[in-house]
Amino acid sequence: MIQLDRVQRRFGPQLLFDGLTWLIPRGARLGLVGPNGAGKTTLLRLLAGDDHPDAGAVRRAGTVRVGYLPQDVEAAGSGSVLSAVLDGHGELRKLEEQLEAATVRLASLAPGDPRLSDESEAYGALRHRFEALGGDRLEADASAILSGLGVPRARFHEPLANLSGGWRMRVALSRLLLARPDLLLLDEPTNHLDLEAMDWLERFLAGWEGAFVVVSHDRYFLNRMVRGVVELDRGKLTEFTGGYDDYLEAREARQAALEQEAAQQAREIARVERFIERFRYKATKARQVQSRVKALEKIERVEAPSRRKSIRFGFPPPPRSGDQVVNALGVAKSYGENAVFSGLDLRLRRGDRLALVGPNGAGKSTLLKLVSGRLTPDAGTLVLGHNVVLETYAQHQLEALDPKDTVLQSLERVSDAGARPRLRSLLGAFLFHGDDVEKRIAVLSGGEKARVALARMLVRPSNLLLLDEPTNHLDLASREVLEDALDEYEGTLVVVSHDRYFINRVATAILEVGGGRATLYAGDYDTFLERHAGDAVVAPLVNAKDEKREARRAEAEERNRRYRERTAFAERIGPVEKEIEHLEARLKAIEAERADPATYRDQDRSRELGRESSEITRALESLYIRWEELAAEAPKEDASPK
Repeated sequence: MIQLDRVQRRFGPQLLFDGLTWLIPRGARLGLVGPNGAGKTTLLRLLAGDDHPDAGAVRRAGTVRVGYLPQDVEAAGSGSVLSAVLDGHGELRKLEEQLEAATVRLASLAPGDPRLSDESEAYGALRHRFEALGGDRLEADASAILSGLGVPRARFHEPLANLSGGWRMRVALSRLLLARPDLLLLDEPTNHLDLEAMDWLERFLAGWEGAFVVVSHDRYFLNRMVRGVVELDRGKLTEFTGGYDDYLEAREARQAALEQEAAQQAREIARVERFIERFRYKATKARQVQSRVKALEKIERVEAPSRRKSIRFGFPPPPRSGDQVVNALGVAKSYGENAVFSGLDLRLRRGDRLALVGPNGAGKSTLLKLVSGRLTPDAGTLVLGHNVVLETYAQHQLEALDPKDTVLQSLERVSDAGARPRLRSLLGAFLFHGDDVEKRIAVLSGGEKARVALARMLVRPSNLLLLDEPTNHLDLASREVLEDALDEYEGTLVVVSHDRYFINRVATAILEVGGGRATLYAGDYDTFLERHAGDAVVAPLVNAKDEKREARRAEAEERNRRYRERTAFAERIGPVEKEIEHLEARLKAIEAERADPATYRDQDRSRELGRESSEITRALESLYIRWEELAAEAPKEDASPK
């Protein structure tokens, strides 16, 4: 269908590709992956015809129609949202105009006019072509696609110029999907979509009759939608069969095989070179030496790709909080007449790992702000538990960065001396390498500032993390660094994310937010989908191995079992901990009052405080014994690798 033939492309002194060859057949469903800067977007632009090779050729079958969705949609044109989508189906819109003109001509002809027959025949041919292409359904289809991608119907007739970049991207994607090209080229299509819109897009693409190539950091999307993964790295393309997880497994196996083959070849070459060196000057071995020299010259050297440096970072050990971390009762919150929450109850316990999901505007970020204290409820109560140390990541964190600081200085301001030797490694995990750490915050892009803010959060000890879209602006390697760190995090976690793969990695419960309420589901995102919307779940286009699917289900069931055990244990030990905290606080207050000189002069008050202190001490001794008995029954933490 479309082929790159020995393509070369340069940007100044940088050579991206040289001799790159790739054939995309009809019906292909491919994910294009590779490190930042490898040239994935350039490759899509070459395929789309928006860029041209310095050498080689891009060959297309004559009738192939290509549709391209760039990461950054250009400035909006004139017209409404709906008309911009309809205009994407160029042939139908042209036929529509021709039909209108033909209708006008027919209406202008009197009965018996000799031109009437020809005009009627021309109108009929136009009408037949229009109906064959689905012209009568065009506006309904456009509306359905816009709605599926989350564009409110109230905005269909709004000027396109009024929309933000994220909404314009949805309109551009709707336009492409309505046009149904033979090959879709999608550069990060899920970047501005919420979970509902992503689920809809996957269902739509599951029935797509054409081919598509997608560049995406959404590993969940890649696992479900592609039949092959093409890796672009160091100017070379390597093709793998299956989804993203299959690609990771196959790439590791290929790497190991190449390393083994390269090592074996190196040993054989060394053996031959020793023979040549040893017998180079022996006349009786001259023929054999020459034979081996020629053989060495013909050997095609096996080179295993160098492994990317593995970067890991762990959160500082958090201080231990009380068992009850967050307690919300009857919380209400409104913005004007818009009631976001009404009568919301929520209780988080130590060690909970909660993901908030729901459509845009449902109140996920509002709930995080309520927990963090940035917002106060209009009604009800929301309190944090004993010794809760809170850390938040949200877009407003970018405003707290000092523009005069360098990237490294920004982290040094929030780290202790023990963490400082690891700061450069941490920054490397978030794409700041070498001299990049000396850049001033003032010159960074919004995405770079977001990564600095996230890195700052990772160096401070806390026992409650609130993360609002933490994987935005991170490449796949950096997301994996964050996920590995969160796997080992010992505190309580609440996260809002559209990255479903990330949610599956880090969450053990899902809180669905919407309609003023919040509903809790134990398990990961896949389990939530199965329980919440079984008929809406898209079956993967590439069937995963049964044993992998069963293993994931078994892991989810085991997580659910541990969650229930922890919840039951917390119900028993929580009241004891609460009573201990209350009595310890009262004992501390008594000691402070007895230390007051005025109390010395009041003998009755002094004796009364002494009796109360003794009673509290005896009560605490009993409670400590009870706490130790309950603590011995605590569910064992899972020590198996995640």
